Amino acid sequence: MSPIRRLTLCHTLALCLLSVWTAAVASAQTPADTYQVIHAYPHDAQAFTQGLIYLDGHLYESTGLVGSSSLRMEDLDTGSILQFHDVPSPIFAEGLTNWGSTLIQLTWQNHSILVYDRLTFRLLRTLPNPGEGWGLTQDGTHLIESADGSATLHFLDPETMREIRKVKVTDHGAPVTQLNELEFIHGQVYANIWHTDRIARISPATGKVLGWIDLTGLLPKEAHSTPEAVLNGIAYDAEHDRLFVTGKLWPKLFEIKVVPAQKAPNPPQPGTTPR
Repeated sequence: MSPIRRLTLCHTLALCLLSVWTAAVASAQTPADTYQVIHAYPHDAQAFTQGLIYLDGHLYESTGLVGSSSLRMEDLDTGSILQFHDVPSPIFAEGLTNWGSTLIQLTWQNHSILVYDRLTFRLLRTLPNPGEGWGLTQDGTHLIESADGSATLHFLDPETMREIRKVKVTDHGAPVTQLNELEFIHGQVYANIWHTDRIARISPATGKVLGWIDLTGLLPKEAHSTPEAVLNGIAYDAEHDRLFVTGKLWPKLFEIKVVPAQKAPNPPQPGTTPR
């Protein structure tokens, strides 16, 4: 057998094995729940959503892009901006969470973490961040950060931002990368997976994916203004047990109910009338 033919045969065999392995991993993946839309609300279609929380009856949002980054407080029902802080260039803002009387905002490649007074949006201090900031949430004890598009969640001291521990996120042993916007809900970390319509529900103790939420079709493709108008924004109203999701440059924000896979409607019907 000629060397070229042998190389071609080996390449073909490798592709076949990769195909079989990929199919096996896909079939072993944790099943995905789906959703039911409860309400659709207005959302600023110019907001490049990077972080979202619900607190004391209002939404707080961090938006990205250099020259368009901001920190906002918004009215849920109308989408109106009630308070606004312009994050100056060259900062590209990312994830957001609250801690005590402060709001904490990540930056992407600026290697800094911004701490604001929650009432006035006054910048209180700037702390170093060694890597890229992506998503941010907190569990009442630590801040939890996703960074660099990796499969790692970093648990930080809220005062110093020093890393206390970290976990690798996996699904049936396979690393889950591109962890983006985060929210801590019912003892689990919910994570948007960048450039997908899926949210992972993650054990903060082990990093294992406990479940998926498939939000395919939530915002029709024709309503996506650019390829970067992707799902990215999770907020939770703990008092009323309400889950909100949106995306970058999305004209709507949705309150959804997670429907277990075996009970999923076929297909899920997104709401269309803002309240």
